[in-house]
Amino acid sequence: MSNDRYARGLGRLSEVHGMVGEGVLDEVRAIAPDFARMVVEFPYGDIHSRPGLSARDRQLAIVSALTAMGNVEAELVIHMRAALRTGVTRDELVEVVMQVAPYAGFPVTLNAILAAKRLFEDLDREAGREAAAE
Repeated sequence: MSNDRYARGLGRLSEVHGMVGEGVLDEVRAIAPDFARMVVEFPYGDIHSRPGLSARDRQLAIVSALTAMGNVEAELVIHMRAALRTGVTRDELVEVVMQVAPYAGFPVTLNAILAAKRLFEDLDREAGREAAAE
């Protein structure tokens, strides 16, 4: 069963995060291989693989939760990037972050909006480099 969870999780991780997810997983695996396995099996093999929500909707929920936590910027940016990969627009991403303000507060929402701004700038730079290389 564990191998099934791992295979299913690895497939979902790759689908949602692409090379970014694989890179993060490699970094974790280098220092904590058992934890890397757990990250693949539980969130991706069990939770993300459940029926009922699209990958897009899951990422919106995750971005909302991470925004509310307020102290997990690296993880938030990874999931914002994944949200964009699953079809969420930049405007929708900002809007879902703004929805957190009345419930979790302005400071965490402001931090998340600024993280989104930096992500968008990074993505625009990446796109510019790719266009220049063609």
